[in-house]
Amino acid sequence: MNLETKWLEDFVALASTRSFSASARQRHVTQPAFSRRIRSLEQAVGVTLVDRSTTPVDLTPEGQLFLVTARNIVEQLNESLGHLRGLAMANEALDIVAAHSLALSFYPQWISRLQQGLGELPTRLVAMNVGDAIHVLREGNCDLMLAYYDPYASMQLDTEVFPSFSIGQVKMLPVSLPDPRGRPRFPLEVQESIPYLAYTQGAFLGRSVRMLLKNDPLRMRLRTVYETAMAEGLKGMVMQGMGVAWIPDFCIRQELKDGRVVRAGGEQWDVPLEIRLYRCSLVHKPGVEKLWRQMMKLPRDFLQA
Repeated sequence: MNLETKWLEDFVALASTRSFSASARQRHVTQPAFSRRIRSLEQAVGVTLVDRSTTPVDLTPEGQLFLVTARNIVEQLNESLGHLRGLAMANEALDIVAAHSLALSFYPQWISRLQQGLGELPTRLVAMNVGDAIHVLREGNCDLMLAYYDPYASMQLDTEVFPSFSIGQVKMLPVSLPDPRGRPRFPLEVQESIPYLAYTQGAFLGRSVRMLLKNDPLRMRLRTVYETAMAEGLKGMVMQGMGVAWIPDFCIRQELKDGRVVRAGGEQWDVPLEIRLYRCSLVHKPGVEKLWRQMMKLPRDFLQA
């Protein structure tokens, strides 16, 4: 196993505080993530460095010996890179994970609007499914998460530990390619079988659609012909005339305006969605704290994309 510099910095912090929780706060990660990093360091050097049976924690004899080496390496690195690190901290980017559809179609417009109120905001965005995004947030491996709010609490995020801002009210619309007269090629009102472009079983948007259709006879008329976890993938299939799909309105706004796709049913088939920005309150990264304070000062309607 390769030894990472951040593990050495973690170990030096732990030797100073003798507390996993205090060290995790100092290192801007959650305590579980910090504990795993110390375990990884011990595996890399091949010895137990920390005596976890005492309170406060203590170092083993091997740990006390290794601390000298760790401090020397960290101090030399900090001395060599101090100036560059200072420049980097001044322009430190926030790491954001987001659901695929939000990353592709929602985020650019929203971050542009937010920066109008807050000024330049360097960010790094990674798109992933909601389940993976939640895991990354819980592990302290990102600063913020952009995701759909789950009213049924299947995401199981404690609101005290993971506070959030509501930043968008949107809808999923059932859409289809139009026929030559501009009507939906696959209307939901027909009593015959309808080719259905569906989200895969674990996809959050799929659960929302299934809740809408749970007790409706329409569910029995939808014939699944294609599945994917990504809204953009379903949109592409709709554009090819392969069936009907529920797509977030911000993903198809221009196509609806141009008439390239049309609604397959009335507003009773719309699925309301709320978009939220989440953080972990156990992680005290200065850039996140500053952003959160600034957002709290903005008018609520300004945060809505």
